[in-house]
Amino acid sequence: MKTIRVARRPPVQGVQPSGMWARDLLREAVAGLFARPLRMALTVLGTVIGLAALVATLGLSRTAGHQIIARFDELAATEITVSVKPADEGAPANDLPWDAPARVSRLNGVVAAGTMSDLDVGDGLVSATPIRDPQRRTEFKLPVQAASPSLYPAVRAKLRTGRLPDEGHSARAERVAVLGPNAAAQLGIAEVGTLPAISIGDQVFLVVGILDSVQRKHALLSAVIVPEGIARRLYQLHSPESVVVDTRVGAASLLSRQVPTALRPDNPSGLRVAVPEQPQNIRAGVRSDLDVLFLMLGAVSLLVGAIGIANVTLVSVMERVGEIGLRRALGATRRHVAAQFLLESATMGVLGGIFGASAGLLVVVGVAAFQGWTPVIDPPIPLLAPVVGGLTGVIAGAYPALRAARLEPVEALRSGT
Repeated sequence: MKTIRVARRPPVQGVQPSGMWARDLLREAVAGLFARPLRMALTVLGTVIGLAALVATLGLSRTAGHQIIARFDELAATEITVSVKPADEGAPANDLPWDAPARVSRLNGVVAAGTMSDLDVGDGLVSATPIRDPQRRTEFKLPVQAASPSLYPAVRAKLRTGRLPDEGHSARAERVAVLGPNAAAQLGIAEVGTLPAISIGDQVFLVVGILDSVQRKHALLSAVIVPEGIARRLYQLHSPESVVVDTRVGAASLLSRQVPTALRPDNPSGLRVAVPEQPQNIRAGVRSDLDVLFLMLGAVSLLVGAIGIANVTLVSVMERVGEIGLRRALGATRRHVAAQFLLESATMGVLGGIFGASAGLLVVVGVAAFQGWTPVIDPPIPLLAPVVGGLTGVIAGAYPALRAARLEPVEALRSGT
């Protein structure tokens, strides 16, 4: 009985009996990517935009959060307001001294200090005669405040026009007034070059300045502000109602314990000190809210890039059906075909991550430089961008790769011809 020997066909070049070498897989993936370089570039551009938006939004979140917290510390955490407690029956009044700003300013950590008081003008209305319409006289019930000259730097006031009263105006009890911007708009006074005058009841005051803004005590924006000297003469102001202290960052807590003793060493417990709360919890809340908001925006942008990769990879599978069938006929397994398309989509994602991280960093630095901020970027974010891009590419290319792997060689060759 003869033994029939069947000659074994030698393996096809590039395909091993047990599978495809990694370098061959990489070579096929690179060839597939650069077969249509324009399409690949446009697909990578979508991922670049998505990851650039993600890196930029996270970086801008940190930068903006840092700026917000710094501004919060600069304003809210540096303000102390001192007022008097109601005195017990039969006890002397807990009055603030007239030289309170000078006493407080001697303390270390104080930037500025000033006094302010609400004036009771009875039923008197604030009226003015507009220059542009002398026949019309406006009258409003506006708040009237008495202020020391040092109050304006303490509340960080900005002057729009004119000047601010000084110690001489208060010492001579001159009838001058400064208007908040809202009060000036109601009275129809836009500038002080024409020496406008207002009436508070029967008392006439010359307007010497109009404020543009204040960063503290926003009630001053709608008020008429007069020197304490004239308030003492006309409205019997016997003592200031409150002291506003502007401190350096970090000094408010210590000064809150020192200021009452400096103002009333004989009775510091008769004063009430309003100190801002510690901002740690507010910092954490603001930063968390910004991170969530910007992360959602970045995720949406990244999703758009992933859809682009999935779409292009699926179109590539449909266009390369004949190539897939030929490779399957030459010995490539389903796993090899799927790995090739997954590698192509992952490569596009990694490239998008590298270029996207670079573009996002440039956006953060550019916006921070334009705004005069300090850019704040977490180091892991740009380093993880290529990893995120690669994972996005793998996830986006999973369905097209599985679809390519399921193609039968005969059907693929028939469809590709």
